[in-house]
Amino acid sequence: MMTVISTVADPETLSLTVVAEFEASPERVWGVWENPRHLERWWGPPSYPATFTRHDFSVGGESRYYMTGPDGGTPHGYWRMFTIDEPNQLEFANGLAGDDGEPQLGVEPMAAHVTFELIDGGTRMTSMSSFVDAAQMKTMLDMGMSEGMTQAVSQIDELL
Repeated sequence: MMTVISTVADPETLSLTVVAEFEASPERVWGVWENPRHLERWWGPPSYPATFTRHDFSVGGESRYYMTGPDGGTPHGYWRMFTIDEPNQLEFANGLAGDDGEPQLGVEPMAAHVTFELIDGGTRMTSMSSFVDAAQMKTMLDMGMSEGMTQAVSQIDELL
C-alpha cells in the first residue's frame, strides 16, 4: 500500500488535501496524533523535524511546537483543538507562532480537518487544510507546505 495517494491544492476551495492509506487500524493511526513523541517523528518533513513543547490533546487544548531547519532556523507553530472524535476525526486551528511559541497576532490560522476511515486492509487518513484567503494559500504553498505535508505524512508508516 502506498502511503500518500494524493495531494491536491484547490484554489477554488482555498484548500490543501493530503490523502494517505496505512496498513493499520484507525486507532493506531489516531495514536500518531495523540502522542507528542510520535508527532515529533513525523509532523515535520525529514529536513525540518518538529519538537512539541506542549501538547494538550483535548477540546480547547493547545499545542506548541517548532521545527528545526537545516540552517538551524526554528519556525514555530501552534494548534488549538476544536473537535476530538476518537478515532474518527480531528479539527484544529493550525497557526504560525512567534519565537516565544505563542500565536502571532494578526495572522489568522488555517483550519485543519483530519478524518480516519476504516478501509479494506487499513485506514484512509484525509487531512484538509483550509486557508483564510488566496494570499494565505499562496504564501503557505510558496513556503513548501504541499511538499512538506507529503513528506511528513510519508513518515507515519515507520511509527505503525
